[in-house]
Amino acid sequence: MKALSPAETTALLETLAGRFRKNPHRHPGLDWKDVEDRLRASSSALKAIAEMERTGGEPDAVVGDSGAVLFIDCSRQTPSKRRSLCYDQEAREGRKKHPPKSSALEMAREMGVEILTEEEYRYLQTLEPLDTTTSSWLLTPPDIRERGGAIFGDRRYDTVFRYHNGADSYYAARGFRAKVPL
Repeated sequence: MKALSPAETTALLETLAGRFRKNPHRHPGLDWKDVEDRLRASSSALKAIAEMERTGGEPDAVVGDSGAVLFIDCSRQTPSKRRSLCYDQEAREGRKKHPPKSSALEMAREMGVEILTEEEYRYLQTLEPLDTTTSSWLLTPPDIRERGGAIFGDRRYDTVFRYHNGADSYYAARGFRAKVPL
């Protein structure tokens, strides 16, 4: 990823400030100036968040249930430019027919972000309903991945579900949500 120009940095910070102000329920007790100072102090976080924005994630500051401040994809549905991906490189390379262009873990690494854990995903869903028509790959425990599987989540019937699938599966409505710690 290339460094952001001063104009790109200003535009991104303006977008993030607007989203921050519109959604105070995601970050109670946080002050935008403090968040902006943390962002300006980390060019790698700014670049990663810019990639989240570019790919449709609508990132915003979220105070996690542990109290940590994260920038997380808060788009209503899984980010539009991060779909049709299998779980990881091994799964993608193992497909005999029609492998996707990338995988969730490969794309996350290229973007400089991490995919959400099941716990983070469930917490995010307590803030507002997300993935009501899409689904998102979640960081999969090693014992499940070793058996060829991977987990994903979505929200249907006002309930958050966790499912499993073969790690090599991919669907037009499944992508991944990302996070960047601050």
